[in-house]
Amino acid sequence: MTSPLINERPKLEVADVIRAHGDEFRAKFAAWLSDSQLKALRDIARCRTAELGGHVERCLDCGHERFAYNSCRNRHCPKCQAQSRAEWLARQAEHLLPVDYYHLVFTLPDELAELAKANPSTMYDLLFTEAAATIREVAANPERLGAMPGLLLVLHTWGQTLMHHPHVHGVVTGGGLSCNASGTIDANPKWVSCKKGFFLPVRVLSRVFRGKYLDALKRVHHRLRFFGKHEALADPAAFQAFVSPLYKKEWVVYAKKPFGGPAQVLKYLARYTHRVAIGNSRLVSLENGKVSFHYKDYADEHKQKTMTLDALEFLRRFVQHVLPRGFVKMRHYGLLANRFREARLQAVRRLLLVEVIAEAVRQSSEEPTELEPPKERCCEKCGSRRLECVPLPKARNTS
Repeated sequence: MTSPLINERPKLEVADVIRAHGDEFRAKFAAWLSDSQLKALRDIARCRTAELGGHVERCLDCGHERFAYNSCRNRHCPKCQAQSRAEWLARQAEHLLPVDYYHLVFTLPDELAELAKANPSTMYDLLFTEAAATIREVAANPERLGAMPGLLLVLHTWGQTLMHHPHVHGVVTGGGLSCNASGTIDANPKWVSCKKGFFLPVRVLSRVFRGKYLDALKRVHHRLRFFGKHEALADPAAFQAFVSPLYKKEWVVYAKKPFGGPAQVLKYLARYTHRVAIGNSRLVSLENGKVSFHYKDYADEHKQKTMTLDALEFLRRFVQHVLPRGFVKMRHYGLLANRFREARLQAVRRLLLVEVIAEAVRQSSEEPTELEPPKERCCEKCGSRRLECVPLPKARNTS
């Protein structure tokens, strides 16, 4: 029997930083680390190591053996997204329509992003609901579109340098079922397409979103927690004074380049929906207690640069993007809302006179993405597909 080999991996991983500096980090920041953050640190450090056990993959034809350790399956682990992503994408393909899709981004201002660190569940939830409500309200206006579109919203909380930057990406159908101004779909709806290359005015979206979010935030003030410099905001009058100037500030809502058809949407979803704060491929070095990594400087023509951080600061930035347990980071609204999705999509397909688009997407001539479902495994020595797996026991952690 050959010696166990750890799965092939990049030269440096987030897991290596955690194993080298995790104990020191936990000791320094224990007072504010959540259970979800502690679990993420623990899982990522153990991912694909003997601590999680594994299996021996043995070829029944040539006898070649390959050892592999188990994945941690934590959704914040840079190594564990491929399988769940492939399964999720297969489900999304069935919901795509042969129409143009548009890409919107809704961002919280810096003042609220700071407050969201202590209240992630509440404030991220409002980011979803109020962004969706904004799109639906503006789209329902008969002077804009007069229709209910389909929305998929995806939460990202990071920027390229791992700073806290909460925003949602919206993938929106370029049209919808006709509805009245309150958003109720007509009894005998028609499909209403938006103008070619233009969905909704972003300035209007920005101002409606601003008003909806701030009004909703004031309603949940009693549920918020306030620490440090925000401690005084527990007083309703102080909170009102804090919020009032934000009604006059311009909020960042923008439309990115339209996707085009469903095949392009699927390609985008494959790349971005299951992203974590930083992938292992961006790490450069871990030396003398400092981590270097690549990032794109969007303010400087998207040039790739390198940033170096103290390892503890790197981990602090990384864990602030660990979501609370059970928090759903991808949500559907409008035509795609789970409760009514099948009936509404059937109505749309009848109006558009098309079949389910999933098969067309799978047969698309688009070049495959790196995130397609993995191919069937075979023996790396003889190519046989006759393999058996024998479990390996978990190694005892004596630390």
